[in-house]
Amino acid sequence: MNMMAFESDGHLVVVDCGVIFPDAELPGVDVVIPNITYLLENRDRILAILLTHGHEDHIGALPYVLDQIDAPVYGTPFTLALVRARLEEHGLAEAATLREMHPGEPFELGPYRVEFIHLTHSIIDSGALALTTPLGTVIHTGDFKFDPTPTDQRVSDLHTLADYGRRGVLALFSDSTNVERPGMTPSERAVRERLSEVLAEAHGRVLISCFATSLHRMQIFADLAREHGRRLCFLGRSMYQNSEIAMRMGRLSIEEGLIVNPQDLRKLPVDQLAVVVAGSQGEPLSALARIAVDRHRWLSVEPGDEVILSARIIPGNEKAIFRMMDHLYRRGARVHWDDGSHPPVHVSGHASQDELRLMLNLVRPRFFVPVHGEYRQLYRHLELAKELGGTSEGAFLLESGDVLEFDSEGARKSGRVPVGRVCIDVGTLDEVGDVILSERRRISAEGIVIPIVAINKYTGEMELPPEIVSRGFFPLEEAQDLVEKARAMIRTTVEISNIEEKSDWGVVKDKIRSVLRKFFDEELGKRPMVLPVILEV
Repeated sequence: MNMMAFESDGHLVVVDCGVIFPDAELPGVDVVIPNITYLLENRDRILAILLTHGHEDHIGALPYVLDQIDAPVYGTPFTLALVRARLEEHGLAEAATLREMHPGEPFELGPYRVEFIHLTHSIIDSGALALTTPLGTVIHTGDFKFDPTPTDQRVSDLHTLADYGRRGVLALFSDSTNVERPGMTPSERAVRERLSEVLAEAHGRVLISCFATSLHRMQIFADLAREHGRRLCFLGRSMYQNSEIAMRMGRLSIEEGLIVNPQDLRKLPVDQLAVVVAGSQGEPLSALARIAVDRHRWLSVEPGDEVILSARIIPGNEKAIFRMMDHLYRRGARVHWDDGSHPPVHVSGHASQDELRLMLNLVRPRFFVPVHGEYRQLYRHLELAKELGGTSEGAFLLESGDVLEFDSEGARKSGRVPVGRVCIDVGTLDEVGDVILSERRRISAEGIVIPIVAINKYTGEMELPPEIVSRGFFPLEEAQDLVEKARAMIRTTVEISNIEEKSDWGVVKDKIRSVLRKFFDEELGKRPMVLPVILEV
C-alpha cells in the first residue's frame, strides 16, 4: 500500500500514504489502508509525511491517517491539490498542514536534508526523494520512468541523480513494477498516433477512458479533439474534478470554447464529440459502466461510436472490464484497448529493465532495496541489480513489516514492526486480516442485512417477492413497515433496471446495496453491511 518509514536520530518521516481497493473477497469494503500501529506508537517522533506523487495508491490513506496523527504533509503543488480535494471530502482540509516542496529546493527537516528530484511518470509532478542523514543519503524513487518527451516538457532530472551518485548514496529504494519488461517504457506521446487514427476514422462519438490522474493522456486527447474539429467533455466525478484542478493550475491547457458541459452532449452532432470518461477498470457504478448498459443520464453509445480504454487492466479487474466491453459491443460500439497492438492506446508509467539499470548506474548505491511490486518482481529486480553490479556492498529483499538497519558497520535486517490491513467502510475504521469474511460474519457494530432476490435468467423478472434476512441489526420482526418499505425499494430497483443490468449480477447487487444503505441510514441512522444474494432461476 506504499507507505514506508525512515528513522534517524530518533526522528521519523513517512514516505507516501496509499490505499488498495478491495476485491470480491472484501464485501462492503470501500478501501483498504495500511495498519499504522507502529506510527501511532511513535507519533511524537513523526516529523512529516512526504509524498512522491498524487496517485491514490500513494495518497489515498491520508484522510484516515491524518485523523489520528498530526503531522505536516509535504508534496508538489499538483499532488497537494489532489490531497486537499480528498481532505475536503472528509472535512479535514482546514486542520491539515500542507507544505509545498519543489525540485531543486532542498530543505531541512530535523536530522534530514530533503530534496525532491523530478522524475516522469503517468501523473505530473512526480519524483524521487533524497533523504540525507548523518549516516548518508537514501533515495526513494517513487513510481517513475524516464520519458524523453513528456507532454509538459519536464524531463526527468538525471543530472541530480548522477550528482548524488558521484557524492555517494547509502541506499537506493527503487520501483520494481515493470522489471519483467525488457527495454525502455515508451513515452506518453506514443499513444498520440493511435488516438489520432481513431479520431480521424470515427463517424460517431469518440470516448476515451483513462485514469483520472492521467493528465498527459488528457492533454494529448484534448489537442487531438481540437485538431479533428470535436468538442471535448469530461465525464465522471473524479475526471471532472481533476481536470478542473489541473486547468486552474495551468497544468492542463485547453483552448477556450472547446469544452462542452455534460448536459449539452445530446444537443451536438455525434461526429463532433470527444469525451474523456471515468471507469477504465469497469467499476459497476462508474460513468463508463453506466454508459455501457445505457443507464447514463447524459450519454449513450450507438453503432459507429468508438471507445478507447487507455489504461492497463489492473489484475483482478479483468472480468468486470471484459463484461463492460461486451456491453459496449452489444450497443454497436468499436472498442480499442491495450491488446499489445502497435501503435498503442496505452503506455505504462513505470520503468522497464533498461531504465532500472540506468537508475542503478546513475545512483551507484552502497545498498539496494527493490520496492513497489509483487514478490516475484522484487526478486527479479534484486537479481537485475546483482547482475549489473549496481551495488557495492549488497541488496536486500524486504517484505511489509521488515526493518532494515544501517550503521557504521553496514546494513542488516533487524526485526519487524506490526503491519496489516485496515478496512475502511462508510467512514469507520475496522481492522481486518486475511479472514475478513469470517470476521464480517461475526457481525460488526452495525450488523448485516442480506436481501435475497430470485430473478428469472431468461426474462429478468423477479420470480418471488424479495426476502430480507438480518443478523446483529435492528430486529426486523419488530418493524414490519420497515421491512415492507425495504422490499418495495428492492422491487423498484430491479424493475427499473434494463435487461442487460439484470443479467449482470454485479450491477444489480451494487444498486440494491446502495439503495438499502441509504434507506437504513435515513430511517434508523444505521449503516449495516448489505450483502445482496441473487438467485438465478
